[in-house]
Amino acid sequence: MLRTLSKPIRTVLRWQLIATLALTLIAAAVTGVHGALSAFLGGMVSVCAGLVSGFVASLGKAESAGGVLIGALRAEGIKIGLIVLLLWLVLATYRDVVALAFFGTFMMTALIFSVAFVVRDR
Repeated sequence: MLRTLSKPIRTVLRWQLIATLALTLIAAAVTGVHGALSAFLGGMVSVCAGLVSGFVASLGKAESAGGVLIGALRAEGIKIGLIVLLLWLVLATYRDVVALAFFGTFMMTALIFSVAFVVRDR
């Protein structure tokens, strides 16, 4: 299933997971169980949104420059909508969220996703 995604997207998703796990361990050591869970959830918001965005982008028709642009914009719109929904879902349901761990991990993994365009497709 993940093979349908391009190598740069798969690579960046792997980097996001590694960063999420590392920041979860750091948050566990610093703030305990709630910090670790908050960091994990923050990273997973970005990973899930990136995964869905990658699948949507891979479904696009790249027959013309306009088709590529429409596909990229559709994937980005879905990613942003999913991020908003997942952030709201966590903040609305998890009362003991550690905001620094949650948003810090989310922002770090979101920044990692933005470097996908520099990863070679070999």
